[in-house]
Order: sequence, then structure tokens, then C-alpha cells
Amino acid sequence: MKHTLSVVVQDEAGVLTRIASLFARRGFNIESLAVGPAEQNGYSRITMVVPGDAHVIEQLNKQLNKLINVITVKDLTEIPCVERELMLIKVNAAPSNRSEIIEIAQIFRARVVDVADDSLILEVVGDPGKMVAIVKMVQKFGIREIARTGKISLTRESGVNTEYLKVS
Repeated sequence: MKHTLSVVVQDEAGVLTRIASLFARRGFNIESLAVGPAEQNGYSRITMVVPGDAHVIEQLNKQLNKLINVITVKDLTEIPCVERELMLIKVNAAPSNRSEIIEIAQIFRARVVDVADDSLILEVVGDPGKMVAIVKMVQKFGIREIARTGKISLTRESGVNTEYLKVS
């Protein structure tokens, strides 16, 4: 199972290296990583997606909390959250199929951010499932490049879990 961890750290040189080293030494993989300033000056929030069972995540949590610059570690996997990711995707776009690609972009609320003679770059923002879906839809045109941020996530103060609202 994939777990989303939110780690607040002191914003100092080498903190991310120490965290990455901790994962590497124990043979754990980080599937997604996003780092940026947190709500307080001098702190950063690291959001990472890590595969593993409950025991593995518990061990990682303990090891992360031992690091001196780590303030908090929170497993957001089972907590109602807002999750987002940003993706730029460069797609082959001949004049004959350009309108179809733009129509797909509109369905996914993606923006066309660059137009060239034979390609388009789309900017897509949403949950990770949306990223997978739009990639599948535009694959038939030919994907030249993809750049994705890591997933970012904040807990919902309302406590509403949107997973329960989705139709099966």
C-alpha cells in the first residue's frame, strides 16, 4: 500500500539529504517527493509517497522522528485530505488532431500553455488519478515529455472524506 507522509522540518541545508539517506540505508523507495516552505518561517514541509505496509511505515515514522531537524511526521493515508499534483505534458499535435487534444484538455480542465507547429504543452492540476487519466487519453497522439511535481497534501479541517462521495 502507498502511504502519504507529511514531514515538517527545520529549513536548514542538508535536511533533505539526511532524510533521503535514511530511506536509502534501509532500502525504502520514495515514489513521490515535494518540498516547499511551510506555514511558519524557518520550516519546510516535505510530502512524500512511500510504498509499504503498516509496520514499514511505523518504522519509518520512528526513524524520521529521531532526526534532529524533524519537527513532526504525519501519515495522511487514512485521514481526509486535499491532494494535488501539477503536470506539464508535451503532446504531438498535428493540425489535423489539435482540436481533439484541446477538447480533451478542456474536459480535464487542463490549460494549453504552449503551442508550436507540431506540439502542445498542457498544464494539468489535480489529484494523481486525474494525471493518470489524461495521460491515457493523450497517449495515442504521442507524448514527447512529461514533468510532474510530487503530490502535495493537507488534511481537511472539515473532516469530510471525499472518497466516500465518489460513485462506485
